[in-house]
Amino acid sequence: MPWDDLDAHLDTVPGTVSAYVGRLDAEPTWTRQADATHYAASTMKVGVLAALHRAAEAGALDLDAPVSVVNAFDSAQPGAPRFTCAQHYDNDDEVWARVGGDAPLRWLAHRMIVRSSNLATNLLIGHVGLPAVARVWDLAGARHSVTGRGIEDFAAREAGITNLVTAADLAALLGALATGATRPGPIASPAGCAAMLDVLAAQEHREDLAAGLPPGTRIAHKNGWVRGVRHGAGVVFPDDAPPYTVVVCTTTDLADGGSDGDGADDDACRLIADISARVWAARHDL
Repeated sequence: MPWDDLDAHLDTVPGTVSAYVGRLDAEPTWTRQADATHYAASTMKVGVLAALHRAAEAGALDLDAPVSVVNAFDSAQPGAPRFTCAQHYDNDDEVWARVGGDAPLRWLAHRMIVRSSNLATNLLIGHVGLPAVARVWDLAGARHSVTGRGIEDFAAREAGITNLVTAADLAALLGALATGATRPGPIASPAGCAAMLDVLAAQEHREDLAAGLPPGTRIAHKNGWVRGVRHGAGVVFPDDAPPYTVVVCTTTDLADGGSDGDGADDDACRLIADISARVWAARHDL
């Protein structure tokens, strides 16, 4: 595939389009501004998922134990009042239906990924802690990505505490889950990594990377979007070629969806789907 042609096409897109493409445990075949930082949107939920599994394997948490489902969270900004989530900004009414009751951590983690539930994400951060998520990024070898706060923690946001990702760091994290190999050690056990990949493969938001693949192709992925931002990060498992990582991060005028809940950024989705389709066509040459 002429990657230069794809770069030339993306040069016409206003804003920043970053990408990372390559087989697992190999140098990338193609990158584009792969170390540029973007607001993470919901891609940060992959790090929370990994931190949760690490805590469970260390015996600190029981994934099947029920926990209280509340809508009040400690801010990452010291001294700030507790904050809440807004249901209209979320993607999953099923978690909201549990407020005032309880739910297992494993179920919350599933909803955090497959429906991108913000409420579930903040609940899980409350149980694992932001330092545990930072440790996941460190283990993956991430150089620029940061998970500094929960979702809708506006006091922290106003204080400059944010969540950032790069295409290269997301590729490193997903590659670590797919191969079980990081330095200085794996993020989780082989069983834990396989379980996380199964959750990521059950993703229900399939309008970007997955839309560029033939129906039925296995892809373990997470996307994220807010106004001006649309990202897709995944590992694709072709039947006729080795698995590969594909990450596209966009901070452009194409992503005009407004919130992380409505997904009305069709142009950005089409762009990511087109890149995914081009990579798929070149899968034997990666």
